[in-house]
Amino acid sequence: MASAPVLSPRALNRATLDRQSLLRRAPRAAMDAEAAVRHLVGLQAQNVRPPYLALAARLAEFDPGELSALMAERQVARLVTLRSTLHTHTADDALGLRPLAQPALERELRAFRSGLVGVDLDMLRERARELVEEEPRTMKELRRELLVHWPDADPFSLSLAARCVLPLVQTTPRGLWGRGGQVTLTTAGHWFGREPGEPVSRDDLVTRYLAAFGPASVKDAQTWSGLTRLREVFTRLRPGLVVFRDERGTELFDLPDAPRPGPDTPAPPRFLPEYDNLLLSHADRGRVIARTEHRELTWRGNQSYPTLLVDGFLAGIWRLTETEGSATLVVQPFEELSRARREQVAAEGERTLATLTDASSYDIRFGRFLD
Repeated sequence: MASAPVLSPRALNRATLDRQSLLRRAPRAAMDAEAAVRHLVGLQAQNVRPPYLALAARLAEFDPGELSALMAERQVARLVTLRSTLHTHTADDALGLRPLAQPALERELRAFRSGLVGVDLDMLRERARELVEEEPRTMKELRRELLVHWPDADPFSLSLAARCVLPLVQTTPRGLWGRGGQVTLTTAGHWFGREPGEPVSRDDLVTRYLAAFGPASVKDAQTWSGLTRLREVFTRLRPGLVVFRDERGTELFDLPDAPRPGPDTPAPPRFLPEYDNLLLSHADRGRVIARTEHRELTWRGNQSYPTLLVDGFLAGIWRLTETEGSATLVVQPFEELSRARREQVAAEGERTLATLTDASSYDIRFGRFLD
């Protein structure tokens, strides 16, 4: 049997960037905001702005109001799913993916069982459901009401348990573009006006992952999803997949017709938000992070900085500040950029500012903003 072809880090980089619409922005005729959220299997959404920034980097005619309107109309919403983290999903995915995430949430909950002695989780689920479906509640309000029933429990553990045992959606105006609002919660079924149908199957989840993030290994898919025991899924799907290897010999799987452009395909600069799934969805992140020390520079504690791609790879971080009528973008490259690269980054920065701000003047600077 012939050995599987080897894909270099640059080849993997270009393949993943292409299906992420980061080699060239997808035209609206091919992909609107809702289709992009579906194709990418959700957008990381620990903060309000990242989903908007993520789509601005990927869609040619993106208007933040489009995603905001989808959220206001309950076509997309924010809830905890993959990797037990907050994502913006389409309504169908919010309802269909959450059951797959449940085992990971239950593992998370086990770490807090000492604060839940005497708490019947089935009773807690039903009481929390009644409360948040009566009216959206903040975590503080939900915690206070649950303590009435379990006064000896740890308050934080109670609210975490509610989040783990129920699919809780963050209600609007939280998440809308240009709007403020504290986090209030209700159930996904109540918010969307329908209960979940059949959950997304593991086979479909892996296929969609490869379409958006492949070629990829079993460990890559497990890192992205937070699920375990996916090797059996890949084994089942294997006859319909193509197989490669990376330079370390790790087996990689892909869809036969997925794009795999050449490693020399141009990759323009892109400004990505903090926690962008491109940087978080593979066990081996060498396809995007060429130097491991660069990865450490994107974090301060458990907080991620917005990141810059140059030639397809992680190359810096950035910060945006806005004042009335003006916006300043400070770019901190990890290494010196050539004049041509700086001009390309500046042009991409100006486009990003024009898409995401109402500023009449822009100031784009290169320098340090970290201590």
